[in-house]
Amino acid sequence: MIPVIAMVVGVALGLIINPTVPIYLQPYLPIAVVAALDAVFGAIRARLDGIFDDKQFVVSFISNVLVAALIVYLGDQLGVGGQLSTGVVVVLGVRIFGNVAAIRRHLFRA
Repeated sequence: MIPVIAMVVGVALGLIINPTVPIYLQPYLPIAVVAALDAVFGAIRARLDGIFDDKQFVVSFISNVLVAALIVYLGDQLGVGGQLSTGVVVVLGVRIFGNVAAIRRHLFRA
């Protein structure tokens, strides 16, 4: 129940405060969101499998976001940021869909 309340409060604060993202961080925001979604769906899957660990989730969440942003940043420095961004999104997308499929199988036995 606490995560749901925190999410509602966070969304409400975001709508009220209306934060802006600096221009230099804008290319990294979508990658960070996809990396965060990967960690969240992995946590849901772990919870349903009965192996969820909150410390592991926090470390996974932070490290996924930082590593994905670092890869894209290094790609930008090397002049191949677009290609590395696409690669990161594809890899994380495959992981997300794998976790969603496992969640679906667990919930619907299908």
